[in-house]
Amino acid sequence: MRWLFVAVAGLVAVLGMGQGAASAEEAAGWLHYGADAGGSRHSAATAITPENVSDLREAWVYRTGDMVSRADAMKHTAFEVTPILFEGSLVFCSPFNEVIALDPGTGEQKWRFDPKVAVDYRPGNQFVCRGVTPWVDEAAAEGASCGKRIFMGTVDARVIALDARTGEPCAGFGENGEVQIDPGMELQWPGEFQITSPPSVAGGVVVIGSAISDNRRVDAPKGTVRAFDARTGKSVWEFNPITRGAEDHPTSWPRGSVAAQTGHANVWAPIAADEARGLFFLPTSSPSPDFFGGARAGDNLYANSVVALEAATGKVRWHFQTVHHDVWDYDLPAQPSLVTLTRDGAPRDAVVQVTKTGFVFVLDRETGKPIFDVEERPVPQDAAAGEFLSPTQPVPVAPPPLVPQHLKPEDAWGLTFWDRKACREKIEAARSEGLYTPPSAQGTIMYPFTGGGANWGGAAFDPATQRLYINTSRAAHLITLIPSENFEAARAAEPDEEISPQAPTRWAVKRELLLSPLDLPCNPPPWGMLTAVDLSDVTIAWESVLGTVRDLAPVPVPIKWGTPNFGGPIVTAGGVVFIGATMDDYLRAFDAASGEELWKGRLPAGGQATPMTYEWEGRQYVVIAAGGHARAGTKLGDYVIAYALPEN
Repeated sequence: MRWLFVAVAGLVAVLGMGQGAASAEEAAGWLHYGADAGGSRHSAATAITPENVSDLREAWVYRTGDMVSRADAMKHTAFEVTPILFEGSLVFCSPFNEVIALDPGTGEQKWRFDPKVAVDYRPGNQFVCRGVTPWVDEAAAEGASCGKRIFMGTVDARVIALDARTGEPCAGFGENGEVQIDPGMELQWPGEFQITSPPSVAGGVVVIGSAISDNRRVDAPKGTVRAFDARTGKSVWEFNPITRGAEDHPTSWPRGSVAAQTGHANVWAPIAADEARGLFFLPTSSPSPDFFGGARAGDNLYANSVVALEAATGKVRWHFQTVHHDVWDYDLPAQPSLVTLTRDGAPRDAVVQVTKTGFVFVLDRETGKPIFDVEERPVPQDAAAGEFLSPTQPVPVAPPPLVPQHLKPEDAWGLTFWDRKACREKIEAARSEGLYTPPSAQGTIMYPFTGGGANWGGAAFDPATQRLYINTSRAAHLITLIPSENFEAARAAEPDEEISPQAPTRWAVKRELLLSPLDLPCNPPPWGMLTAVDLSDVTIAWESVLGTVRDLAPVPVPIKWGTPNFGGPIVTAGGVVFIGATMDDYLRAFDAASGEELWKGRLPAGGQATPMTYEWEGRQYVVIAAGGHARAGTKLGDYVIAYALPEN
């Protein structure tokens, strides 16, 4: 199973219509990547319940054709898309940024747009498109061309606007319907800079982040968030988390030249929008490089932060940093969830941010102040030569962390005595002092690993029960710093390992999963979990093991150890949580109240995507993209599959 776990290490209100009265498509539909602009991943559909979910059957299947037309490039893909229901069509993008509209009831293709992304393009983060975004131009005449639009970002750094009814490019947006993004500097290769998550829209402004390859250099591309007029494509504002952070908080970047040189702090995960407030909520990542920060002393605001920006101006309304001076690649990996809590009998709008560390931060949406206490707690010190560390890190008092955060020698796991002994020796030989143990030349155990905890699948929130549903992975990395003068020799000696230069700092880095001689994790199972957090009393309501090793082991035995997982959950008013994500090829349904696994549907390929659900002509459908994930080693495909209850 080594191939699987090593591969996982590399992964690491209607918009324009307000958030008031819901349209018919909103009521029991799925209008945005995260169901709504705030990413609740909740549906009002009630036809499928815990009592009848076991009767779900395949309703229709659509294939993009990529397995044939782009067969050679498929080895660099991840089909992570979540479709949306907009203008009577189910609309989604393929890993190669083709936008496809289907009939929601039959799965028949209505239109298709191909931006002609080059298949020989070498994307640093694979060919990925997680979704598209709708927008309604309230100033347009009824039936006008591009009065209702679909926006998409591409792996070759374009923003494209299409007519939602026909799929034709909107000629008035940019140049012939697209805007080419300038990354602001010369790239080391074209695929170093991509757009992988859907845009966000509020107040007639469309914004996009970027995905940028990690750990190559200090002076990497900046993680600038760019805003454009949704009608014309003209630039409205830009927000560079590093430059703006240095200007607004000079003690966070104590030397001015540091901010000018440092890159990243990008927003690769989806952005949330509050149309009524006119705010975007950004989940920012770490500055470059990930595992040594000696060239960027200070807390490094606005990196590793939830940042609320005014949609009209890009002005910072508030920010909250979840990791100070990140040297662990613990960036914010998921869309902030905009939810409304009931506190002291009254509604309170909140922003919920799940993290790779397993912490859940719950912030006031107006101010960014924690609704549940967050403490600054001392963390391990004694960093590598030249490093700067924060003496404390923010830790939520509640809810409790969703994953273990300290791997001790006595925790070593293995199928045999000798297996366990080897793992124990590995743990004893490394620094392993709990969360935020700094990277070292000795070798440091990072637990959880850089894939999470939580990842880009995010969380689902049920407003009726006040429960938040999150899937997490449980695995450990061994991070070893290598003197820069030894980088080339180290890479030549281990060409199959991930060894990165972090140039021109004094330390290169090796990142590897902590595995036994049998290529199994040294940390005990379960390796994947689904958790329900009750945000009324800030407790964990239930936990369920997520996934089996059926499709990972040489013999297909469904041992319920859980698996690392990529993709997210959704929850319905009918009381069901749906999730794919696991390394075995299933879509699963859980009882939202108890966590009991109620049903699973066998997929023809890996389901590393977040499903969605909607009602169409009186029938509820559940849809998931099943195309696998090349780096995770799951079975590749080009399927979009809909499930429904049998027709009466």
